[in-house]
Amino acid sequence: MNRNGNGRQTSRATIRDIAEMAGVSIATVSRVLNRRPDVAEETRELVMQYVREQGYVANPSARGLAQQRTNLVAITVPVVQAEYFNNIVAGAAEALYERDARLVLCPTLHEHDREVSLLERVMHGTTDGALLILPSESNEELLRVRENGFPFVVIDNTYPLDDAIPIVGAAHWSGARLATQHLLSLGHRHIAAVTGHHTWVASSDRLAGFHTALMQADVAATPLVYEGDFLVESGYAAAREFLSLPDPPTAVFAFNDNMAIGILQAAREMGVDIPGDLSLVGFDDVDIAKALTPALTTVRQPLEEMGRAASSLLFRLLDGQRVEVTRIELSTRLIVRASTAPPRKRSGA
Repeated sequence: MNRNGNGRQTSRATIRDIAEMAGVSIATVSRVLNRRPDVAEETRELVMQYVREQGYVANPSARGLAQQRTNLVAITVPVVQAEYFNNIVAGAAEALYERDARLVLCPTLHEHDREVSLLERVMHGTTDGALLILPSESNEELLRVRENGFPFVVIDNTYPLDDAIPIVGAAHWSGARLATQHLLSLGHRHIAAVTGHHTWVASSDRLAGFHTALMQADVAATPLVYEGDFLVESGYAAAREFLSLPDPPTAVFAFNDNMAIGILQAAREMGVDIPGDLSLVGFDDVDIAKALTPALTTVRQPLEEMGRAASSLLFRLLDGQRVEVTRIELSTRLIVRASTAPPRKRSGA
């Protein structure tokens, strides 16, 4: 508690109070308190001035007791080192911090039994709810969790799920269509695709968007579709195969940036110039995409926004609010960089 000039105790300042005093958003205060670099120094100093003056200290435990909550939210994540997942977690953590809540990180290592066990433990443990990134549970397993009254939100569902299950994801179909239309607009007609796991929603939706763009351009569906697993190695293996064909493609759409990196590596080893001999498009727009040589043309997923939106939806469920929309699909955007160009005329063509 703080004391006013009369020595009386006053209620503790909240993060919202600090934001109003400094004339900034709650998100900006959260970034300052988390020592994020994306805040102007002048703004940082102003926020910290009010933090010191008000003696602000985040106290999720006290607030949780008042609300009969722990203010802890579990987040299941297949792996912790991948940038794709890190960006989602960062967005979720920031949104929760603004509500004086915290994340409990639960790596699943893509193991179904481990994930089911973790979910059972958080349901009967100290967390108020959960965010599930690419969950491996079946539709039936997740419906049982919902029927047990444990609130959760799925981020980027792996498999098709019941309409009753809340999901936050990205526009995979339209993003893939944009990527393919970009290659077509450059003049490419012999285009390969390297997909992810064929059973995953992201893969099937992106493949549908890819084929839709080809059909709309009156280009025959390509037989050059290679199934990968979203890892660098599968992109590399696919590229070694299609670049060895007598008539290799002039462009390739990789269904994520990791596989695009593998394609780039294989092309360099085989003396194939990107974008001179092969145009390359990825999907995700993780930070390394713009650091590659050449910088990668890719489809940007709003990863941090997905984490923030899922956290907001979860708190609406926790607060008992009526949720009219259980499916939130955030838009994707094509980012054109140096890895795509018009096809080079080949000798004998």
